[in-house]
Amino acid sequence: MASEKIDYVFKVVLIGDSAVGKSQILARFARNDFSLDSKATIGVEFQTRTLVIHHKSVKAQIWDTAGQERYRAVTSAYYRGAVGAMLVYDITKRQTFDHIPRWLEELRSHADKNIVIILIGNKSDLEDQRSVPTEDAKEFAQKEGLFFLETSALEATNIEAAFMTVLTEIFNIVNKKNLVADENQGNGNSASLSGKKIVVPGPAQVIPAKSNMCCRS
Repeated sequence: MASEKIDYVFKVVLIGDSAVGKSQILARFARNDFSLDSKATIGVEFQTRTLVIHHKSVKAQIWDTAGQERYRAVTSAYYRGAVGAMLVYDITKRQTFDHIPRWLEELRSHADKNIVIILIGNKSDLEDQRSVPTEDAKEFAQKEGLFFLETSALEATNIEAAFMTVLTEIFNIVNKKNLVADENQGNGNSASLSGKKIVVPGPAQVIPAKSNMCCRS
C-alpha cells in the first residue's frame, strides 16, 4: 500500500568494471530476476526495494551505473548521499579484480568517508573458470576494512546476504548515531537521513584522530 511508513531510505551504489554483473545483482535483489541476455547499462539507473530491519521499514535505493569509462562524468552525483557501496568484480576475470583498488580510490574520494563497503566476487557459479582465488579477495578486504562475499546472481547465491550485510550495518550505524543525537537534542525527529553525515566507523575502520579538532567538547 502506498501509505506505508518508511523509516529510512538508504542509497547504495554498485560499482565495478563493465560486465561483472552489477545489473544482474540489482535485478536479482530488486525483482528476483536474472536475464541471460542482459544489455550494458547506459548511464545511471536505480531500483528500490523495501525491507524490514529490526522492526523498521527501510527502503533500499540501489544505484547501478555503466562501468565504461565514458560515463565516468556522472561520478560525483552518483556517489552523493550514498551510505553503502558494493564493489563488484568477476571471479573469472582477474583484470576486474585488479581494477578494484582504483574503484575503491574513486569511491573514497567522492563518497562519505564512513560509507559501508562490501567487496563482491560475482559469478561464483563459474568455479571451473575462476581466476581470482577467494583468499586474494579476502586478504584485500581485510586490509581495506571491507565486508566480503562471493555471489552468483545467476544462482541467486549470497545476493540477499550481501545487501542485508550492507543495509544492516548502515542501519546500526544510523541508530547509534540517532541515540547520540537524541541524547544531545532530546528530540526523536531523526527518521530522515537527508543531509546527515554518518560519522560512526564501520567494521575495521578507524577514524584517525584529528589534530585540528582541538577543544570541541
